[in-house]
Amino acid sequence: MTNDKAMPEPAEKETEALMAQFDRESNVRRFSGVPDYLVKGLLVFFTAYVFWVTLVAVIPEQVRRCAFLGILIFIGYIIYPLRKGMTKRENHVPWYDIVLGCLGAFSFFYFVVHFDAIINRAIMLKPLDIGVGVLGILILAELCRRVVGIPILVVAGGFITYAVVSQYSLKRIVHQLFYTTDGIIGTPIGVCSTFIVLFIFLASFLEKSGIASFFIDLANSVAGFASGGPAKVAVIASGLSGMYSGSSVANTVGSGSVTIPVMKKTGYKPEFAAAVEAAASTGGQIMPPIMGAAAFLMAELTAIPYPVIAVSAILPAVLYFTGIFLMIHFEAKKLGLKGLPRSSIPPFGKLFLAKGYLFLPIGVLVTFMTIGFTPAYAACLAISTAIVVSFFRKETRFTLKTFAEALANGAKNTIGVAMACAIAGIVVGIVSLTGLGQVLIAMLLSIASTNLLLALFLTMIACLILGMGIPTTANYVIMATITAPIVVRMGVPVMAAHMFVFYFGIMADITPPVALAAYAGSAIAKSNPIKTGVTATRLAITAFIIPYIFVFSPSMLFIETTPFQVIQIILTSCIGMFGLAIGIEGYMLRPLKIFERLPAVASGLLLIHPGWGTDIIGLGLVAFVVIFQIIEDRRSKP
Repeated sequence: MTNDKAMPEPAEKETEALMAQFDRESNVRRFSGVPDYLVKGLLVFFTAYVFWVTLVAVIPEQVRRCAFLGILIFIGYIIYPLRKGMTKRENHVPWYDIVLGCLGAFSFFYFVVHFDAIINRAIMLKPLDIGVGVLGILILAELCRRVVGIPILVVAGGFITYAVVSQYSLKRIVHQLFYTTDGIIGTPIGVCSTFIVLFIFLASFLEKSGIASFFIDLANSVAGFASGGPAKVAVIASGLSGMYSGSSVANTVGSGSVTIPVMKKTGYKPEFAAAVEAAASTGGQIMPPIMGAAAFLMAELTAIPYPVIAVSAILPAVLYFTGIFLMIHFEAKKLGLKGLPRSSIPPFGKLFLAKGYLFLPIGVLVTFMTIGFTPAYAACLAISTAIVVSFFRKETRFTLKTFAEALANGAKNTIGVAMACAIAGIVVGIVSLTGLGQVLIAMLLSIASTNLLLALFLTMIACLILGMGIPTTANYVIMATITAPIVVRMGVPVMAAHMFVFYFGIMADITPPVALAAYAGSAIAKSNPIKTGVTATRLAITAFIIPYIFVFSPSMLFIETTPFQVIQIILTSCIGMFGLAIGIEGYMLRPLKIFERLPAVASGLLLIHPGWGTDIIGLGLVAFVVIFQIIEDRRSKP
């Protein structure tokens, strides 16, 4: 039996309404008939441009990036309304949005057409150049407000204000932000237009192939029958979806619309059910091989090959999901919850034989990146594989319609990421122009002095605050520009420093008071949003501990380790997650008393931290708790 019968989905309109409420990128105009074909035609044209410049064309980077943004801005103003609530009227695009879209496209294509002349003029811009640059920046900012939100514009505006107060001329600021690769068309949009966009297309094709429902069925067959099975299904399914999905909110709503109602029916409290889905879905962005958009930016900013970053992220991601899984298990044991009936669970072998081929595109992606292909070419091969394997079964077969929809959805999903990357480029450009980064580094070093722990704590707080209103991609770019160099200067390896800010930028999605993924889950579960966020933070506590550990012990990221050390780290860390889970949940075979919980939590922290000394003490503490639990459990039974 498939998950359709075991886990009935809510009405499609309700799911769309939730996405529009919590995910700004889903708040789009509705089209039908001829206008719908025209809009999808625009999106498919953009897709064709992306593949052409990636696989065939050889053009200057500035030209490629400007054309990328120019096309997206025009499409963005057609799709995204001025404000929420203006999407009810079908096939209606106000005249002012058409004008703004045309002016925005003109601004960026002006640079494309006059590229050689503007490059030769350098800082000596003409008044027309300055006017076009200002217009382009303002129109880009307005589209970003519609798609991403106001907070990121407040941050970018603050940096521009700093440049003005520092007495930089309008000409100098416009040149830096609009006409150089240190601003809007800088590294973030460069990575977006080459790597990130292709992985967004891959995710769209995988979604159309039915892989999401397959992952839920697969997770159901593995863990649905266990104690508290539906919650474990949510963790496994969201972890698998994280291999291609880059949005915490979209993942929460997509998977949660199926898993949260079943978790509630099983006996979990609404807050816990929503928190499980939010925490697991948020973890999708740290799950290799794709890890969301920010990981590609990390590869570009650190000059570390992307496959190396993906391998380094494996153990932290495994520990994250292991921690949530164990806490769910002991919560279920504490509440006496059962799993789903065996009759409602699809047999694993039969299911894998029937649909296991859907894993092939991800296998192709991993294989070709491992043997040295660029992420862009590996993504193209994975997309081709997704199309080929869809023909293996009639129900997953791509038709001309589903193929066009996959292309159009991929192009539409690119707009939000591109706007965030472009605005993040403003921050990078101002930091580069004014030398603000060095000022901030000096300030933080004067506060933290030689205290690395304090510097890390302040960086964590900054990441969480920024992440409350800024997408992960932009958050990472800003923090990697400003705070990561500080941590590196204090002796931390580059990989560990950048992974630190990457992790905490992601965790903002479930950290109150603004926890969008938790709020989306609470809307489905009809639970208290703040309580849901607090519970999600507790379940994801590993993500708040592990970044500190891999900064102080980079061997957790497999930096300068031997195979024996890798095995030791994996085993002891997993045992540590067991100790941490029973300590936080307060239950193993029976409720833990305070003198058991404290050693259990301590053992978890010690075992997660790589090292012989910490491992021996941690193993001793967890052994004490387990043995005491077994003895007391036997005593309590007649």
